[in-house]
Amino acid sequence: MLTDLDQMWADMTAAVQGLGLFKGILFVLFFLALWFLPVIIALFRNRDHLGRIFVANIPAILSWVAWLALIAWAFTGKCKTGEGAEAEREPAKKAAV
Repeated sequence: MLTDLDQMWADMTAAVQGLGLFKGILFVLFFLALWFLPVIIALFRNRDHLGRIFVANIPAILSWVAWLALIAWAFTGKCKTGEGAEAEREPAKKAAV
C-alpha cells in the first residue's frame, strides 16, 4: 500500500515539474480560484457573512460536503443592507406587480 502512494507521489511531482513556470502559475491560480469559489460567489452576491464564509472555506477544502455547503451558503445567505440588497430585491418586486 505504501509503495503505491510513493509511486503516485513520484508521478505527481514529475508531472508538476514538467509543467513549466507559466503553466504552473496558471495551475496555482486555477486551484486557488476553485478553492475559494464560495468566497468569490459571496463577494459578487454581496453576502453579509462574507468573512465567515472565508474563514470556514480555508479548512473546507478537506471535505467536499463542507465545501458544497459553503457554496449553498454563498448563494442563499443574507444580503448586506444597502445598494446590493435593494438591487437583488427589485426583480422580485417587478415580477410581483
